[in-house]
Amino acid sequence: MNDLVKRLSEGSHPVEIVIRPERNAQSLKECLERRYVHVKFTETRGGTTLGVKMDESVSREAVTAVDSGAKAIRVVGDLTLDYVPVRCVADIDLTTYQGTGHLDVVAEAASPG
Repeated sequence: MNDLVKRLSEGSHPVEIVIRPERNAQSLKECLERRYVHVKFTETRGGTTLGVKMDESVSREAVTAVDSGAKAIRVVGDLTLDYVPVRCVADIDLTTYQGTGHLDVVAEAASPG
């Protein structure tokens, strides 16, 4: 496992949601409905932005939370970072679009031997 994956899988780290062209509730909701968001780990060298394909149930819950005026959402989804399958988990404050997050290394299924 490389250093970046190891570091981001140990403890919680500051993150922010990256939404273009403008960070607002409607743009975030559109990302959540597509089940794809960008999470930036802000304290890595230059910032590390990860494209996260959200789990369907978590995405639905997040859309409902945005619609109901909730103060925070949870982003959970899988991706591959430097050839390592990981799960990104981030808790995001909807007033600042910032929060904390971490990676969980996903154990690969053992190959039949």
